[in-house]
Amino acid sequence: MVSHAATGFDVIIIGAGSGNSLLTPDYDNVRVAIVEKDIFGGTCLNRGCIPTKILVYTADVAMHIANAAKFGIDATIDKVRWTDIRNRVFDRIDPIPPSGKAYRESLENVRVFTGEARFVSPHVMEVNGEHITAEHIVLAAGARPMVPHVDGLDSVDFHTSDTIMRVDEVPEHLIIFGGGYIATEMAHVFGSLGSRISIITRGPRLLSREDEAVSERFTELYCKRFGMYLSSHVEWVRQHGRDITVKVRSDHHMHELTGDALLVAIGRVPNGDTLNLGAAGVEVDAHGFIVTDEYLRTNVAGIWALGDVTNPNQLKHVANAECRAVAHNIIHPDHLRTADLWPIPHAVFADPQVASVGETEQSLRAAGKPYITAVQRYADVAYGWAMEDTEHFCKVIADPDTRQLLGAHIIGPQSSVLIQQLIQGMKFGQTVDQMAREQIYIHPSLSELVENALLQL
Repeated sequence: MVSHAATGFDVIIIGAGSGNSLLTPDYDNVRVAIVEKDIFGGTCLNRGCIPTKILVYTADVAMHIANAAKFGIDATIDKVRWTDIRNRVFDRIDPIPPSGKAYRESLENVRVFTGEARFVSPHVMEVNGEHITAEHIVLAAGARPMVPHVDGLDSVDFHTSDTIMRVDEVPEHLIIFGGGYIATEMAHVFGSLGSRISIITRGPRLLSREDEAVSERFTELYCKRFGMYLSSHVEWVRQHGRDITVKVRSDHHMHELTGDALLVAIGRVPNGDTLNLGAAGVEVDAHGFIVTDEYLRTNVAGIWALGDVTNPNQLKHVANAECRAVAHNIIHPDHLRTADLWPIPHAVFADPQVASVGETEQSLRAAGKPYITAVQRYADVAYGWAMEDTEHFCKVIADPDTRQLLGAHIIGPQSSVLIQQLIQGMKFGQTVDQMAREQIYIHPSLSELVENALLQL
């Protein structure tokens, strides 16, 4: 039974990241509650995609300078003004969330709650002691950094992706737990700007979910650049003053590393466990992600979920696509749309940059599916010569019978741009032959990397 004291709405949105984008003009006459326990904009704007990429571009500039000599240009970096770099990022970003919140609060049909929402029953939630109810509830609560159980970690001033970008100075020695995209991007940022970097990861390779050829090459290049502790386990962590010491076990050898900053970047966990989902009967999977159908409906009628709280891809472009589907489906219950996510691409903005879409060679091999592959090196196309690039490549994988592209994986400069035409070709059912031959590629552009890879198939 709904309490008579509950405040009624038509739609409740939990989370003001992608969830905030749900309010299209179709909702102008819908009574909406938005509940956000942190600040508007979510992870992407405040602690994720946007600030990291501004820092990554800055790091790329530093790397261009550091590598200028091979082009006959003798250049050095005289000084890294970290506070100017940091402030350039957050002086632009920090005004946006309060502005977005103020705009929503100005709308007559919207009420904004600042606090943590918890289910009381399937369509009643409690926020700051007040009960609110709605026919439709959208769970877009996001995710948070995972913190491992390591002896002594709870007594150490460690950073996560939430805090590392706002430090007051570039660490002298940054120790990083993790080998995924956050760990590798932050290693690139701070390593390029002057930090000594040590990376500790449990697996034998960095970016282990990428195609094996990409992961192996990426790991090889990072081993040349940073201190690497692969297949390693952290025994304990201790702090004395500003010094943080980590004891690491790898291949029966013990190491003690001491740095002035520690970044924990071993993954992210969905925030569904903060919502008291059991009171609503909302189903979650073994990893804590809220389970939805193709229309983003949970198992409870009227409760929807989108973004990082439900999708293990944890990508902003995926959350945005899901948000568009939910926004439509609530207003048009008789004409439901799927999010239409396939194929889901992603990129890692490290140095080297990595971009991927579709199947990896190891996933196809494990599934016993037939495939053919081709690899094109940057060094073997004209623009790659100009770049003096001898380390990077594009790998494409196709079905030998249908000639459909099954996967594409690029490691090297501008890979996140170069892969886009392959994503489009996959989406619209082109064969690799059509992609390679039925358009004209600009010569001598870097896009010939993709053309030549496809021609090999």
